[in-house]
Amino acid sequence: MDTSNSPRMISETTPLVVVARTKKPKTPLPKLQIGILMVLQLVEPIASMSIFPYINQLIRELGITGGNDAAVGYYAGIIESLFFVAQTLTMLRWSRLSDRIGRKPVLLVGLSGTCISMLCFGLSTTFWGLVVSRCMCGVLNGNVSVMKTMVGELTDSTNMAQGFALIPIMWCIGGFIGPLIGGTLARPQDNWPGLFANPFWTKYPYFLPCAVSASGIIVGFLVLLFFLEETLSTKRRPKLTATTLGNSNGVDSNNREDLSQTSNMPLRSLLTPTIVIPIANYAMLALLDIALMALFPLFFSTPTYLGGLGFTPSRIGLWIAMLAIADGIFQALFFAKIVDWVGPKRLFCVSVSCFAPVMLMFPIMSWLVHTRGMVDHAIVFTLISQLALTIIWDMAFGTVFMFITASAPTKNVLGTINGLGQTSASMARVIGPAFATSLFAFSKEHNILNGNAVYVVLIVLAGILRWLGSQLPDEIQDRDE
Repeated sequence: MDTSNSPRMISETTPLVVVARTKKPKTPLPKLQIGILMVLQLVEPIASMSIFPYINQLIRELGITGGNDAAVGYYAGIIESLFFVAQTLTMLRWSRLSDRIGRKPVLLVGLSGTCISMLCFGLSTTFWGLVVSRCMCGVLNGNVSVMKTMVGELTDSTNMAQGFALIPIMWCIGGFIGPLIGGTLARPQDNWPGLFANPFWTKYPYFLPCAVSASGIIVGFLVLLFFLEETLSTKRRPKLTATTLGNSNGVDSNNREDLSQTSNMPLRSLLTPTIVIPIANYAMLALLDIALMALFPLFFSTPTYLGGLGFTPSRIGLWIAMLAIADGIFQALFFAKIVDWVGPKRLFCVSVSCFAPVMLMFPIMSWLVHTRGMVDHAIVFTLISQLALTIIWDMAFGTVFMFITASAPTKNVLGTINGLGQTSASMARVIGPAFATSLFAFSKEHNILNGNAVYVVLIVLAGILRWLGSQLPDEIQDRDE
């Protein structure tokens, strides 16, 4: 019997060749273009976060609650939720449009819409004026998704962690500057009566922080207009070399046609488990994070007799700013190193596990205020502990962005996939603020679980997110290979 071709004989006679897989050297980040994107990434959270220190006080002054402080949370949640409703309705359209006409035009429209809406917000004297201005901002702004797409196009598998680590850093810095602007510059006629004695500031006491935020957006608009290069391959200007001139009418045009057809793939063909699982994680992460961000100022501003801390807007702005700057420094110094050390999936799972203890800090602080009658060193220590856990929680965003970017089959549908992710996150953020703040108010009004029902519900949702995280791939897919 001839056994020369049997697997056993082959294994015995053929030498085993083992190919060692070497780690690719890291590609340097394109500093100028990434830097411009980070400037744009900075000015948007400055604008969005600047309203949080004074939004609850503004609603009280509008008189729509009838003097019921416990009902402020309902209206604050509605304003923020309607922004995300508007963003959800248009985000995917902006993202798909960026796959066709380019990233840069979409970013210019988004910055213009944000600037105009911030000015309108500062000039609003009715609840519906606030609602319209926030909806305008949501409808005209698809920039969050498009900027993530551009970072994905400017990086590869070797430097993706570095690139995406910068996004939460900019949000943290913006989250530091924005609340400081909002808390410090709100009602300037009270803080600096000599400089702001004009009746305009009495009629529009919250216009100054909105105007300062809008001026930052104008700076970002000009930087984008003159210095940012297009990253969409079908819209980039080719460099005039002999190679590009020789191919301009041949292979290059064929490639552009193929890439254009790829960018118009039907959405249904993209809804594979590889793409849907990271997006589902991002949506749940966004839901819990926006709920946490809405609870912070609400809990801080709620009077102590209702279980809050009774902070003033300036003190709220200071605490949120401290969280943001500490978060930004930590992400800048350690995020990419921790991803390389433990891997993106393990880091994501550890980060989302921190949400439950963050929630537990709220009833602990309520109990301390109730028993001690004042905000003392024990409460400050608890606040600092909550801040540290929130920093770890925020690392989940950088890792989930990596998973979403790596799930794209080609770069020319990256805008659409980021749009799907951002749309899902925006839908979650529609629910988050109203859900969290309304449940907070309902828990306090009806004393459900001693006013702590909101924290129990959010901890259960965090458990679902932890399970979703376990479904992510063990390693980031190397799209370059």
